[in-house]
Formats: sequence, structure tokens, C-alpha cells
Amino acid sequence: MDETTARLGEDPLAPDWVPPEIDTTKAHPARIYDFFLGGKDHFDVDRQAGEVVLKVIPTAREMVQENRAFLGRAVRHLAEAGITQFLDIGTGIPGPGNTGDVARSIHPDARVVYVDYDPVVAVHSRALLAGADPALTAIVVADVREPDSVLSNKAVHDVLDFDQPIAVLMVALLHFIKPDEDAHGIVAAFRDALPPGSAVVISHGTDGGDPETSAEARKGWDNATSQFTVRDRKEITALFDGLDLIEPGVVNVPLWRPQGAAREDWADIWFDGGVGFKR
Repeated sequence: MDETTARLGEDPLAPDWVPPEIDTTKAHPARIYDFFLGGKDHFDVDRQAGEVVLKVIPTAREMVQENRAFLGRAVRHLAEAGITQFLDIGTGIPGPGNTGDVARSIHPDARVVYVDYDPVVAVHSRALLAGADPALTAIVVADVREPDSVLSNKAVHDVLDFDQPIAVLMVALLHFIKPDEDAHGIVAAFRDALPPGSAVVISHGTDGGDPETSAEARKGWDNATSQFTVRDRKEITALFDGLDLIEPGVVNVPLWRPQGAAREDWADIWFDGGVGFKR
């Protein structure tokens, strides 16, 4: 693993310990997400940011929960389709039902690499995954804005075989990529590095048809390490260029292959998602 990852692995996991690299005066998207999910791995600044969003969109917690459920269904579908390798980018604070949990319920020897650019996410990942087989699991500190920092990382290649199909997960990630940071080019870089039979999973925030409310809610990320950029369905679908979208295409995440009937108020969930295969 790289130097940063190795150093983090030696840090103590005592209660209330904060890595020296962490700026607790700035909210972080992964920790805001953890707050919405009812987790405990966030700071006051993250809770304050989340509360800004909740005041404007009281259903924000449900949106995040539906997005997490989409992740689980997508991973299960891909594992049942025969994919046994997963590259989860922007993994956030791990929790029950994470990518490895779902994939290994189908393939006990599934290989999973978790990537995030926040060192505190790596620390919590290590605590959660303590005892995991290092041949099957890795946690890497890298930024998706620099695809080569992921694709050339030794830890990634120690676990994943790029001659065999890999599922790349970018769930609730690309809305933190600003327009001038080329989300389309980022996805293309990963797509081009994958062998045939691989897949890309994307979910992305939208304005829900209410741009004014969405803009007000996005102020919750004003003091965060990354700001929130919404894209419409046409823009999100374009991220799958060069891939074959499977049914039902890019849709509100509750409508993507629901287990049973989809919730009736699915339009209130301002996340679109889809899965595409590389042929």
C-alpha cells in the first residue's frame, strides 16, 4: 500500500481520536452522509451541515437511505451476474450492508477495494474490516479527481485482477465533482481501464424538479471539503457513454430493480442511478 495508507494503519483507534491530517473545522461529504444515516462517525461541523439540509428538505435522510439501498441491489445484481471484483470509490464511512457484505453474501471470496480521499474514512474502514483477508480487501486513500492515483495504486492491483471483470462503484460520488473537474472524463478513464464484462454503477443527486429548494439545501456543503453539484438525467445518462445501460436505465433510485413494489413517493427521492456494462 502507499505511504499514506500504511501510516494510517499504525494510528490508534482510541475513542475520540482524530488523525492529525483531519481538519475538523470543515465538513466532509462522507461524514455528512454518516450523519444522515444515523451513524456516529462524524463531527459537530458535519452535523451542522446536515441540519442545514434537513431544514430545507426534511426527507433528506430518506434520500440517503434509498441511495444506500440502491447500492446494495446493484452490488447483488452484479455479483449474481458473476462479477467477483469490486472497486468502491468514494466509499464513505463503512456500515452494515457495505459493498463487501453484499458481494460476499453471494461470493465468499469476492475481492473488494475501498477508496476514499479522507484519511478518517480509511481509519474507520480499517477498524470495521479488522481481520479481513488482505488478499481480498484493501483500503486506499486516493482522489477520484486523479483517476491514475487509483488505477496505478499498488494496493488496488494487489487485490484486483484487471484481466478479469471488475465493477466500479461511484455511488453518491460524482455530484461532488464540479463542472470544471470533468466528471465525464473521470468515468471514461475508469471505463477505458476495465476489461470487457466489467460494470460501472453510478448514483447522482438531482434537483428533484425544484431548483430553488435544491440550491438552498446545497448550502449545507458550502463549508465542506467538496461542494454539491446537481446534474439532470440527461447529464447523468451521458456519464455512461461507451457502456451498455441495463434495464431500467437511469431512473430514480427507488425504481431501479426494487425488491417488491417501489415506494409510491419515489419522485421525492432526488437521486438517479443506473448500471452499465462494458462489452
